[in-house]
Parts: sequence; structure tokens; C-alpha cells
Amino acid sequence: MLAASEFTVNNRRQPEPSPSESTPPRVLSILSSVIEKLVARNDRLVDSSDQKLFGTTTSSLALLGKGLNAFHGVRAPNITVLKYLERLYKYANCSPACFVVGYVYIDRMVHKYPDSLVVSLNVHRLLITSVMIASKMLDDVHYNNAFYARIGGVSNAELNRLEIEFLFLLDFGVMVSSRAFESYCMHLEKEMLLNGAVHKIERPLLRSELQHHDNTSATPPEENKKILHQLKPLTDLLIN
Repeated sequence: MLAASEFTVNNRRQPEPSPSESTPPRVLSILSSVIEKLVARNDRLVDSSDQKLFGTTTSSLALLGKGLNAFHGVRAPNITVLKYLERLYKYANCSPACFVVGYVYIDRMVHKYPDSLVVSLNVHRLLITSVMIASKMLDDVHYNNAFYARIGGVSNAELNRLEIEFLFLLDFGVMVSSRAFESYCMHLEKEMLLNGAVHKIERPLLRSELQHHDNTSATPPEENKKILHQLKPLTDLLIN
């Protein structure tokens, strides 16, 4: 067990991970705005389908596709997308690029399964899973699934299942080229511009890092009990 004040990566002593005290990156507000608009539109579609199906035995969600069923909860968590993303950034210490790449994964998935919608019942689980996978692909140091589960408000066993489900739905297509990354950044910025806001997404990664990043030699830090103790539980997400 590593000492509480340090962990080691490649034989170098690293500072203890702690909640980020810096201002949340702009990508969080940009992503939340785009995703919340998408979720609101899809929720209205689901509600409309519910009204048309009133008196039948068929669920509107069943008609809207089964691809994302594993990510559906019984009811929507009582936390906004923005607050959820800020929570992930605060405690996971992942790079801002992970949120863009996580969005790329979700977009790839809904294009592959066009009858499956991102709605309020599944968006939080999709976000925690996609950002966690993106962190494993991009960041030299990342927390393990148990730590992300505590941050995201799901059990470790469930997040393990969601990760496997997510990867198979993507056919393990988790590589994102620098060109694709830049394209998605521009798309998100354009969406904000259409809403009358001018925001630029942070681009901290070098182009070569997006294409050739290798973190196989990195060791994920042990769960830090001090940080875990600070986390307030998100019991809404634990409902299956």
C-alpha cells in the first residue's frame, strides 16, 4: 500500500491526487449545453411516443432502440449534466481533452445505433463510462474503476459491466485521430456560437499525443481514502 501522501509512477514520486481547485475548463460548460439540449429534445420525443402509446402494452423506450438499455436507470438522477461533469473533473483529475473524446465515443455510438437515444435516464451513465475510458486512453495517470464508480454514483460492479458493454457497442473503436478531435472541438464551438456565445475549447494535447499516446507503463494510483471520504454519494444513480 502506498503512503497516503504519495504514489509512484515509473519510479518517480508523484503528489497525492486531490480535488482540482482550478476553475473548471470551458469544455465542461460547452459540452453540458450541447448534451442538455440533445437530452431535452430526446426526452420530448419519448414523452410524445408515450402519449401515442397510451393504453398499449408497448414501452416507448423499447420502440426507440435497445442499444443503450444497459445504461438506463429507473428515473433521472437529481443532478444536472453540468454539475455531473464538474464533479468528474474535480475528483478524477482527468485532462479536459477526455471530455471531448468521451463525447466522440457517445456520438459514434448513437450514429451506429440511430434508433437509440441519449435521454435523461441514461446520459449520466454514458458520461461516466465514456470519460473513464477516454482517461485510460489519454492520461498517463488515471484512477481505477472503483474510484470512478464512487465519483459517478454507481457501484463498481455496475461500472465494470457498463465499460464492457460500451466497448463492445463501439467494437472497441476508441482511437481518436487529431483531425477528428479538432473537428469535434470546432463542432462544439460552432454550436455555442449559434446560441450567441463565443467559447473556445482548451486544446492542451499535442496532435501526436492523440494518435500515438501510450500509457501502458503507467500505474493507476490506489484509491485515496481522503478523497473518497469527501465525496458525497449520488444515490440516484444507484437505482437500476
